[in-house]
Order: sequence, then C-alpha cells, then structure tokens
Amino acid sequence: MKHIIILGDGMADWPVESLGNKTLLQYANTPYMDKLAKMGRCGMLKTVQDGFHPGSEVANSSILGYDQNEVYEGRGPLEAASIGVDLAPEDMAIRCNIITLEDGKIVTHNGGNLQTEDAAVLIDYLNEHLATDRVKFYCGVQYRHLLVIKGGNKHVICQPPHDHPGEAWRPLLVTSEANAPKDNELTAQETADLLNDLILRSQELLAKHPYNVEKAKRGERQANSIWPWAGGYRPHMVPLTKTFPQIKRGSVITAVDLIRGIGTLAGLRVIDVPGATGLWDTNYEGKAQAAIKALETDDFVYVHVEASDEAGHDGDLELKLKTIEDLDSRIVGPVYEAVKDQEVAIAVLPDHPTPVAHRTHTNEPIPFLIYAPGMETDEVETFDEVACKKGSYGLLEKDEFIKELMKIE
Repeated sequence: MKHIIILGDGMADWPVESLGNKTLLQYANTPYMDKLAKMGRCGMLKTVQDGFHPGSEVANSSILGYDQNEVYEGRGPLEAASIGVDLAPEDMAIRCNIITLEDGKIVTHNGGNLQTEDAAVLIDYLNEHLATDRVKFYCGVQYRHLLVIKGGNKHVICQPPHDHPGEAWRPLLVTSEANAPKDNELTAQETADLLNDLILRSQELLAKHPYNVEKAKRGERQANSIWPWAGGYRPHMVPLTKTFPQIKRGSVITAVDLIRGIGTLAGLRVIDVPGATGLWDTNYEGKAQAAIKALETDDFVYVHVEASDEAGHDGDLELKLKTIEDLDSRIVGPVYEAVKDQEVAIAVLPDHPTPVAHRTHTNEPIPFLIYAPGMETDEVETFDEVACKKGSYGLLEKDEFIKELMKIE
C-alpha cells in the first residue's frame, strides 16, 4: 500500500455567522473530501503540542510524527535546509519576512504580496548594505526569507508578523528571554539588539529602493521592513525511511520553503512544480499531476497547499472558501480518480486553523480523514470540524496519526 497526504494549510476555521454559523469546511462545496470521509474513517488531530506556538513548522512536522520536544528549532533552520544553506553548529538561522509597515503599524506580513523576482533584488540590496562576516541574508520564496547570524543566540523572543496585523510594530521588537543561557558566542540580549538594529536599518534602506519608490508613487503597499522571527540551530530529525520501513522512497510537493525544509530533513525528495505560488493562484493541476506521477515510483507523497492559510491571514472569507473548493476539485478529486483502482491510502487534513475572523493560527484540534480501498468505515459522511468529531479514530496526538496511516498495508 502506498500513502499520500494532501494538506490544506490553515483550512480549518470557526463557525461564521454569515454562513449560518457553519464553518467554511461545512459550507464549502467539497464533494470529493466528503466522499472520501464517507468511504473512509475520520477523527480529530491535535497538531500543536502543549507549550508550542501553533506555527506551520510545529503542525506539519507533528503530522509527520516528530516530537517537538526533540526536534523543534523554529522555522529558520527548516527553511535553511530547503534552500540549501548548510548551517554550521554555531549558526543561528532565523526566518526573515519582508513586510509592509504603514503609520507605525504592521499592515501585512507578506510585503504587499511580494513576488520572488522582486524580493531577490531587495535581498541582494540588503546584503550589499547590511551583510557582514556575522550576518547574511538568503532569498527564499516571495516574502519568506532567511537570515543567518554566526554565533547568534536563539533564546530571543520574536513576534510572528502574521499574528499582529494592524498593530504597532515598535512594541513588538525583539527581546531576550529571561535568564537566557549563553549557548553560543553572543548573549541573547546581544542577539536581540543586533536583530532590532537590522530591522531599523532595513527600513531606512528599503524606503529608498526604486522598487518601493515606484510602489509609493502608485499608492501601493511597500515591502519596507524586514521582520525576523522563529530562529534556531540546526535540527536533528530522523528520516521517515528509518522510522517506517514501508517508506523506501518519498517526496514532498509544496511552494513553501518551510515545508520543503521539513521534507528535506525528513528524507523526502522535493518536487518542484512550475507555477506553484503559495497563494490562491497556485498551480493546483500541476501539483495534482506531480503527485500522481510521484506515486508511480514513491511509497509516500506529502502534498502541501498554502492557499487557504494565506486567505485566512488576509481575513478574506470568499477567497478562503474558493481555496477550499479548489483543493477539493483540483487536487483531491484528480488524485482520487487517478488512483482509485490502485493500492493507495489517501489522507486529507489541514495543519491548523487559520480563522478568517482571527487572521492568525490557532491551536484547536483539526479534522482528518483516511481512506483506503476496502477499509472499514465509520458514521462520518462529510469532512468538516463538526462531523469528524464523531469519527472512529477519536482524538489523536503526537505520532498517532502517522502511525495509523502507515498501519494500512
């Protein structure tokens, strides 16, 4: 039996009054997810271990069975793995957004939907003026980038920009943890001071860059500040091929550096899909066909789609509904139709909720379905947060979900 996980990032949500107090999954037209829920078995999954922030790095690696107490080092090191940055033991890697500030507030975490080709120019510009023997920026995808600090101390408190839309940015600057250990060359306070200095200097530089000058003339959102967060050292993750002997070869399909990094460290090959953007306009059909092709040679495929999460962060109800329906009709449906006569187990789930009313991640358990040909079913007939609570898997946590999936042979 081969296995595929199709993940709609941030797809889960809260009941919405304008939708008749239904969640978006309840309201959306998702015939294929409902069909698989009815033909398979469902449950709820706690993807965020106690004491951890409900970030996608925590939720996605938890879905794959990794104990956060053993592997968690923040997003930075995962994204370093994704873009091929080989971290030395003394390196601290930290995620570095390029964001939009206006009137002293964080307007958006994505730099006004900054595109990679424009971001690459800005990252080169920042390196030209800010890079030193200690500090270097690396270009990622769209607004998601990487900052590496040699000798940096990871024990700093950074605020994820997507958690604070519309809030004043100055009170959100980096601070050091209380009683932080000095486990690297710099102290935590020295690292916090360095990061804050880079933030302030980036604002002066980016405001002068022709890209933002032209944006300002057109009255458009500018990519006018870096915002570092979620730093850590090089993590140690056991490849899935060693944990699950039935996985001899696996792959990950995503437009997001973070997930590419998790996949790389989990021993999965990364499949690039042209036109995969991480937004609502991503190449759904390309991802579906890449997954179908991968199943010809691979035992395990992890398909990650970011679109619903971005719509949730934007608070865009209609767009998030569209992304959910697109996932169903343009990925879940084609994959199922292609493999329905084969020995393939299919799991569908989000990683965490990103409620449109809240505009950031929450840590409630998420619904999941697992379908395989001939498996015993339960009473669930639709795929959503309410129906799946009645599923026969009950509430799972830690590595219980991946173990249940991999039991299907």
